Amino acid sequence: MVEVIGRNGTWSLHGEGVRIVPAANWKVHKLRQALGEIAIPFEAIAGIAYEPARKGGRLRLRMREGADPFIQVAAGRLADAADPYRLFVEAGRTGVAEYFADQLRTTLQLEGVPAGPTNRYLMPGPGIPVTGGGTEGTAEFDGESIRLAWNWGAPAAKTAAGPQRIELAELESVDWAPSSGMGYGRLQFHVKGARLNLPITHDPYALRLTGFEKENWSTLLVAAAILARLPHPAADTAVPEAGALRLREGGRPDRDDTSAELLRQLRELGDLYRDGILTEDEFTAAKQSLLPRLHAANRLPEDS
Repeated sequence: MVEVIGRNGTWSLHGEGVRIVPAANWKVHKLRQALGEIAIPFEAIAGIAYEPARKGGRLRLRMREGADPFIQVAAGRLADAADPYRLFVEAGRTGVAEYFADQLRTTLQLEGVPAGPTNRYLMPGPGIPVTGGGTEGTAEFDGESIRLAWNWGAPAAKTAAGPQRIELAELESVDWAPSSGMGYGRLQFHVKGARLNLPITHDPYALRLTGFEKENWSTLLVAAAILARLPHPAADTAVPEAGALRLREGGRPDRDDTSAELLRQLRELGDLYRDGILTEDEFTAAKQSLLPRLHAANRLPEDS
């Protein structure tokens, strides 16, 4: 197992994927804490990047499009501090972080994971039941239905309509956007057959959000949990499956490139150990994870 410890958590690479555990301290963003431990299968990962900085660096995990309902509903609108797929590492751990990134890239190559979109959710989404609060009230989701309850901050049009209950089977889609500047955010539900075209202040199926941070991240969890249980938008689209061999021009297995990459990783591993960046235990564990893959790569069918 390869492991890297950062300021906001720990990432580990094991036989089935990547495990992300948030750090247990008050400096870690509340959204990361609420999500808790995340287990990501290899088939959900499109790639990883290590980005050096003046006082350390950052690992950035990129998910395949359509694989994670949380990332899909967030749509790139998360701050780095709130994004669970960013890990900030101190200067003394940058070598391990780079090695982690190289190991994951090699594993994705050997597993034949396509970097393109997927037509099914490969991540389960946040756990249920889940509740999110906004300026006007709360949204609760129990896995089968959504309940909107209004508070004193709701406009008269919404309080007059009373609490709303939406069955999951009645829901067409869910839309989330955080507040930005002086503008309001929203958690909005589109019910089948109910094309209201009302402003968000009057829509009985929408929760208005202000700039309070908790309103934004708690309602994001609600939206992601719901989206994970709706039909995938690309369900009828054919996409490549993980596990297929990457082929060279002419249709032959790319054995040489895979072996060369693994051998390069082994040499870099030795350099990191020699330079004192990896401990003996880390060096041994990482080497043991590489060698079986190298043997497997060399057992691919011979070129014809």
